[in-house]
Amino acid sequence: MDNVWLVIIFALLAGLAMPMGAFIARIEHFQSDWFEAEFRHLVIAFGGGALLSAVALVLVPEGMANLSLTAGLLFFIGGSLSFMAIDILLVKINTPASQLAAMLADFIPESVALGAAFATGKSNAYFLAILIALQNFPEGFNAYREMRSGKKFSANRLLTIFCLLSLFGPAAGLSGYFWLAESPDYVSAIMLFASGGILYSIFQDIAPQAKLDKHWFPPMGGVFGFALGLIGFMLTKH
Repeated sequence: MDNVWLVIIFALLAGLAMPMGAFIARIEHFQSDWFEAEFRHLVIAFGGGALLSAVALVLVPEGMANLSLTAGLLFFIGGSLSFMAIDILLVKINTPASQLAAMLADFIPESVALGAAFATGKSNAYFLAILIALQNFPEGFNAYREMRSGKKFSANRLLTIFCLLSLFGPAAGLSGYFWLAESPDYVSAIMLFASGGILYSIFQDIAPQAKLDKHWFPPMGGVFGFALGLIGFMLTKH
């Protein structure tokens, strides 16, 4: 039972990093010209790098560990096609939420893996929780600004939505703890499906927004974001 509470607490704390990032993005007086011109693009790139590190260092390696090449490719490509369909739908209904979808596609399967890690007693469970939280912060920042640009949601409503979305963490973590820890094939399939979707979102939506004419530092955010994932990956190996 102690491990159950650990899953709930750590998955929730990791999820709350999303509304924290959104809250920082909401601070209007922080948005100086320099902020708008360069820092925002730096954070967008950082979020993209963090997502890419999740795909390269966590989701794909863990996913391919329990599936055949054919099955792995099917789930991976299926995830990308599904996200493409979602992207097309969001454009048709004029709701900018691609980065929100990418954020949840990263958060939910990693929370499942977090619950499974606590269930199997893996030593990397705590580091995985920290890594998820560090990824969710810039992703929450970017997703908030993207959705706020659509003018369909008020700032308070968006913060409420992001707080509610953080509850997906404990729900996914508990499902990994109780039902999927003994079914590694299913966990792997979820991870690879999410990986395909995230990779599509990175190149379709996030990376193009990170570029800023006559500014060369913002793309370094992608490097820093990936380095963050690399740090977490290396720590779990020791």
